[in-house]
Amino acid sequence: MKYAGRSALLDISGGAKLLQMAPNLARQQVSFDGSLNRPIEFREAISALHDIVINDLRFQPRDKTAYQQWLLEQRARERTIRQTAMDQKRRDIASGIVDKPTAELKKAHADALKRYWSARKTLDKRLRKENEALWRKLMPYDPVITVAEDVVFFECFSVDQSSYGCLTVDRGDGFGESGQTQLGTTNVDYSWDLYDSFQSLRTYRQTRFQIDPAAFEVSTSGGGNQHREEKIDLPSGWLSGFVRLQSAMAMPMRKVTLPRSTMYSLLAFLKRNKAKTSPRAIRFELRENETPRLVLEPWGNTIEAIGATYQGLPTEPIRVWGRRRLLTLSRLLPLADSVDVYLLGTGLPSFWVVQMGPMRLTLGLSGWTTNDWSAGSSIDMLMPPQKPEPTLVASVAELLSNRLVGTLDEVTRHAGVPSELASSALNQLALRGQVIYDLHAGQYRWRSVLPIALSDKEIGPAHPELQAAEALIRAGKAEVQEAMAGPRGGIILTGRVEATLCETLVDGDGVIRRGKCLCKWHRKTGIRNGPCRHIQALRMRHEHQTRAKISQA
Repeated sequence: MKYAGRSALLDISGGAKLLQMAPNLARQQVSFDGSLNRPIEFREAISALHDIVINDLRFQPRDKTAYQQWLLEQRARERTIRQTAMDQKRRDIASGIVDKPTAELKKAHADALKRYWSARKTLDKRLRKENEALWRKLMPYDPVITVAEDVVFFECFSVDQSSYGCLTVDRGDGFGESGQTQLGTTNVDYSWDLYDSFQSLRTYRQTRFQIDPAAFEVSTSGGGNQHREEKIDLPSGWLSGFVRLQSAMAMPMRKVTLPRSTMYSLLAFLKRNKAKTSPRAIRFELRENETPRLVLEPWGNTIEAIGATYQGLPTEPIRVWGRRRLLTLSRLLPLADSVDVYLLGTGLPSFWVVQMGPMRLTLGLSGWTTNDWSAGSSIDMLMPPQKPEPTLVASVAELLSNRLVGTLDEVTRHAGVPSELASSALNQLALRGQVIYDLHAGQYRWRSVLPIALSDKEIGPAHPELQAAEALIRAGKAEVQEAMAGPRGGIILTGRVEATLCETLVDGDGVIRRGKCLCKWHRKTGIRNGPCRHIQALRMRHEHQTRAKISQA
């Protein structure tokens, strides 16, 4: 990172404010300058994005050695004080002196407790602001901001690698006229002071939002010695998880629209109740042209999305875990129009898009809190096994880098290949950190999370089960015994892989939806952590046979 200064909220003439974001000078030049038309919505949305990025619900065992030693000393000290006071009180009682607690004593006790808790809160705030090492644990990577022709969007990824946030602001309605604009993607300097500044945004004074273009002018005029440079050591798997979720966002999903009142009922119940037994899930019950129902387990409480109708195809109940992460959306409810929920399946990632007029906040959740994007979700194992040629990936990258945005149909027509191969090429670009899928618009956007495409080292190796499936195919140990038509254009495959009987349902998009297998992997997690090697090998074998028949014809 290389910054010319700090991001800040500045006072300008006429009582107006300037929200000036310092861009990363080590990346391409990006600039933007426009008045905020919806300062309240922006304040709440960017604050919710902040809550997402510092979210860390992983269990952290603590070293309690020093604490136990302090506790022993504290107990000995308390015993001495208590014994001394009791001895004195016994002497007073023996001499006939018995005092009752006075109002002044009670007030002094309450004031002492108030000072104690106030000091604890002050210490907590100081640690967050003054301890740079602690701050980098909470905010591993400065937010990524992209200026496109139609939107400006901010992205972040939580430190526990289980939550993704993206705030999208329409340039037409969310901002006023922009004078100096340079399209592209960069990082912006971020700090706790800047978060505190966000809270002062109001409607009664004008606020301009600016990605400072002067920072680049200072850089080219020889002011490099004034720059603040910082090297960030990202947590293991953090970057891999950040890009792997793009594969999940582009997969076929079931969309459910929830009214604001339904989200309020859901979040209010979760805030007031904490489950002590399993299962701890939100169960979606969806039937075509009927009101969606949300069942909160283990209590069995049902929330009906009154006023909404599910328009998709009927499906089995879908369970979503790690639901307490949804509480980060609480402050957006007064401003929300509705919430669109995109569901992949039970135990798989889900995406919650809060609609706020010209703004949208997307919260992406892994299958459950401890199941991070980089390791546990293994979404790429559900995708079709086709691997695009490097020339196809390069062609699609050239198209999107020039046009900056495009739909799957547009990419397919440009590349002149089947949509499955075009989708696979886009998935490869997403894994390289160069493409993001916009759920609301249904479009792919060119966005480089780093100045260069990620290599295999940053992405990480393929999942061990996927590697094992490819080895089984090479060894000829997969046999498809029956292939029959499944529901909604899918196909049901039955066969034997490595002497193991297995069965799977592959939908019309080539994505594995269900499976049966007798192996230990499948018995333990089903397909929530990705299908086992046998199910994947069965699908691969069928794909090879299908392509062979087409080539012979």
